Amino acid sequence: MKIAILDDYHDTLRTLACFAKLAGHEVTIWNDQVQEVDALAARLRDTEALVLIRERTQIRAPLLERLDRLRLISQRSVYPHIDIDACTRRGVIVSSNMHAGTPSYAAAELTWALVLAAMRQLPQQVAALKAGRWQIGVGHSLHGKTLGIYGYGRIGSVVAGYGRAFGMKVLVWARAASLARARGDGYAVARSKAEFFSVCDVLSLHMRLVEDTRGVVAADDLARMKPDALLVNTSRAGLIAPGALVAALKGGRPGMAAVDVFEVEPLRDTADPLLNLDNVVCTPHIGYVTRDEYEVQFADIFDQIVAYAAGRPINVVNPKVLEAAHRRP
Repeated sequence: MKIAILDDYHDTLRTLACFAKLAGHEVTIWNDQVQEVDALAARLRDTEALVLIRERTQIRAPLLERLDRLRLISQRSVYPHIDIDACTRRGVIVSSNMHAGTPSYAAAELTWALVLAAMRQLPQQVAALKAGRWQIGVGHSLHGKTLGIYGYGRIGSVVAGYGRAFGMKVLVWARAASLARARGDGYAVARSKAEFFSVCDVLSLHMRLVEDTRGVVAADDLARMKPDALLVNTSRAGLIAPGALVAALKGGRPGMAAVDVFEVEPLRDTADPLLNLDNVVCTPHIGYVTRDEYEVQFADIFDQIVAYAAGRPINVVNPKVLEAAHRRP
């Protein structure tokens, strides 16, 4: 089977142990980042199985309509970047393991690295030291402060544990079922969303981006935060209303932010406001980008290809494709 892998920026996948799962298939790996439909259609015209790395490339109807040989898209996690209806019309199976019960320790660790970096001004202190300046400011400790976890799922629950280990008071806000799990794990829950935003010293977002959560953090929420509080987002930029975070930071509430996700990715605009505010620490969506996490994720992705090749597709998110295939004479 002819397999194409897009957006493997550092040519990492062929070096993974799990890559051996694709032995016997014809695999083409692209290391750059292309979004133009014409260029993608030319690259993928003979592709039968397409491997995606998260949401790095948009797969929409205008592209799908030009990929006559495509039969499978294999990826992991949510799929807002894929036109599922168009895939179904074209007879393309989308397989995506949602890994609901598997913690992403890489993302949780990056979240905590950002918390420490922002609270202790690590990027600014390092840059100053390299420029010949000594101790440019005074940071903030974590012990005894309140850590807010917005969304108590597979990542948020791990970050809550890190907060507990650092002697923080952990407070959770989430859907009712998640709040019940948080209580069961011994964490306090906020009485309201307004209280949650007003009392947290560090507030970290850990939700999937779906229609119900898009813009769930509004300007009014941010305005309730303390002037020395930190907002951390390693989930998705769309959880925050467009423009609200930059405006809030300029207004002084919250006083700091640490973000790993952006409205436009890859972010190459050096004039982007978040990259130019002194009270913001930014990283280029690297929460899941570790060799260990890649082995876990791509083992699943490659297993989906192996299952399809064996005639037994798994983790299918558009089962109507299978129903249509079964009805064909």
